[in-house]
Amino acid sequence: MSTGLFGARPYNAMTTLVTGANGFVGSALCGRLCNNGVSVRGVVRTLKSLPDGAEEVAIDNLFSKTDWTSALRNVEQVVHLAARVHVMNDKNSDPFAEFRRVNVAGTANLARQAAAIGVRRFIFLSSIKVNGEFTQLGRPFSADDVPAPVDPYSTSKYEAEQLLRQIATETGMEVVIIRPPMVYGPGVKANFESMMRWLAHGVPLPLAAVTNNRRSLVALDNLVDLIVICLNHPAAANQILMVCDGEDLSTSDLLRRMGEALGRPAHLFYVPIVLLKLGATVASKPYIYQRLCGSLQLDIAKTRQLLDWLPPLSVDEGLRLAADGFRK
Repeated sequence: MSTGLFGARPYNAMTTLVTGANGFVGSALCGRLCNNGVSVRGVVRTLKSLPDGAEEVAIDNLFSKTDWTSALRNVEQVVHLAARVHVMNDKNSDPFAEFRRVNVAGTANLARQAAAIGVRRFIFLSSIKVNGEFTQLGRPFSADDVPAPVDPYSTSKYEAEQLLRQIATETGMEVVIIRPPMVYGPGVKANFESMMRWLAHGVPLPLAAVTNNRRSLVALDNLVDLIVICLNHPAAANQILMVCDGEDLSTSDLLRRMGEALGRPAHLFYVPIVLLKLGATVASKPYIYQRLCGSLQLDIAKTRQLLDWLPPLSVDEGLRLAADGFRK
């Protein structure tokens, strides 16, 4: 059984390399590892302040020719978080090629160099979008489902997964693939931060009718806890694992519970779902309707059983931490 978010675990003396170390997930992971006495080397684009005890190394690109020699010195485990993520209003002439250049070729290059110097385990943070964009209510994605990525980002993540599994077979380096849904917590940005801002300012939202969908989320600390376990757990080797909080929420329930965490009750009013769909269609933004009204559920039974793991934080505890971070 997991010893929980703050439980001590044995670690080997060798260094753990974390790419994207000053990002949302990376900074939390580095802090957790340093607090547990792990030797951490964090890869950042430019030298910045990482948690006390973490060594920094600056590598400003993630391409097929990047030299990882200095970063991989004395490294036993790699946690690869750095990636090209969704870019709003992408100006790149060929976004698909850019996603592949960074997320596929760059990841494979790092993994091959890691295997060549004897890295024991390589943890890759993928995305639930590899499985698809939405689920039928009550039919969650599982780790063994046939992947169905639909956009350049998710396709690049899936292609990277395939190459990593090939490299694992060829070299014997253990690979662990983790597919999270939306991650939230202190310092979260993008849509989740916008939602907290709307709630904090008392903005009325036309989503009271959205009660029958279900979305899986994962608190930052729950994701970090699983990554830490996967560094050394024997059963994690060469597995694809799902992660979430273990409680799925409707959109209206999420808004109400987030409002409670912020101390600002959600102001929701009723608009029929058919009109929400029509409005998104007229605005040529059907994806907004899908994200607000559709379902995206994950089945973490495999992760629970294989690693004897339970999310240490409840949804409400995770929302309170996100709210605390937002207020600060």
